[in-house]
Amino acid sequence: MRKYYSLYGRLLHKHALLDAFKHVKRAKGAAGIDGQSLREFELCLHKELDNLLLELQEKRYYPQPVKRVVIPKEDGGERKLGIPTVRDRIVQQALRNILEPIFDPDFHPSSYGYRKGRSCHHAISKASLFIRRYDRDWVVDMDLSKCFDTLDHELILDQFRKKVTDGSVLALLKSFLESGVMIGMQRESTSEGSPQGGVISPLIANVYLDRFDQMMKSRGHRIVRDADDILILCSSESAAGNALKVSTEYLEGELKLTVNTSKTHIAHSAEGIKFLGVEIFKEYTRIQEKKLVSLKAKLKFLTRRNTGNNLSGIISELNPVLRGFVNYFRIANCSRDIEKLMGWIRRRLRHIQLKQWKTPKKLHRRLRQLSFKGRYYHIKMSSWRSSLSPLSNRAMRTAWFHEEMGLYDMSEVDVGIIVLEMR
Repeated sequence: MRKYYSLYGRLLHKHALLDAFKHVKRAKGAAGIDGQSLREFELCLHKELDNLLLELQEKRYYPQPVKRVVIPKEDGGERKLGIPTVRDRIVQQALRNILEPIFDPDFHPSSYGYRKGRSCHHAISKASLFIRRYDRDWVVDMDLSKCFDTLDHELILDQFRKKVTDGSVLALLKSFLESGVMIGMQRESTSEGSPQGGVISPLIANVYLDRFDQMMKSRGHRIVRDADDILILCSSESAAGNALKVSTEYLEGELKLTVNTSKTHIAHSAEGIKFLGVEIFKEYTRIQEKKLVSLKAKLKFLTRRNTGNNLSGIISELNPVLRGFVNYFRIANCSRDIEKLMGWIRRRLRHIQLKQWKTPKKLHRRLRQLSFKGRYYHIKMSSWRSSLSPLSNRAMRTAWFHEEMGLYDMSEVDVGIIVLEMR
């Protein structure tokens, strides 16, 4: 195994920090505990980078504690995020730019989380391939409890020491691990874990969990891992049981992590394998129901009747949500779900427009403009049922929404795709 010695010097160039800043800026993100935003940092960019460079050169740099933010999870739990200051994110990114090319090429081929050129689509496609082509129908779905928060610091550094011998780089990495967390006005030390939200945390997690990946590979197990989402794909129920036993013993014994036994289970492709928002079956892939429910809740909020926005403004808010959803879930065989969603969205928009027109006269005027020769009748403009009426549909046809009003049409996106990895 190749060893890397003098790496710290690569940090001591302004262009390295400038490149790191550009990456941090693209990722956006909130201010850390010092309250300095990306915009404020950029206003004095060269001065800030010069100060940062001098601290690194004189080895006076030490990261500040991260800002603790707690966000709710779909299952009712909480996810703890740590937001470093802008200057700390820049140094972390510069360090990641040096270390990632050293470790990434040797990662397990079925590791997909936080890796350049790899995505959730690749992970889902690989799992589908194992199930459909190689008949790995019995799947161990591993769930780790608070993986990022419980990574052992000494094991992290041991993994990096296998390739990196530069003491200054290792000391800098250790300082990020031990920088602490600010909860309100109270600073807490961090004796374990690498906070989610840190720029370098994804690389740390991948280096840490690669020990598990390589162990499973050496034992002939087929795995697909995206960060701490792990599938072990087996050809029989007994093999799956053995894989669950081996993986649990290694994760908890060697890596000092905790397997969530209430969520870790063995499943068969006939009942669907839940992974990264989809369910993989032997013949097809579909969107998890909870993802559709979550999307509809968000769309309901954006298309509420009292939004105070006109139809064009509502559509401009809808489009990024629709585009992001279908671009992610195009991996699934979801054409029927998408068509139903688009019909439901258009009905909600018709409902809003009728309410904003207020009186049937404005609806009838719209129909006359479209040269409608049929019979006009009175409808209740604020009624949900009216949005499905023939007059409403004639006044606001499907083509009008997409061609004139600019509503993004998810049904035009090809779905059920397989995303192949670039060799």
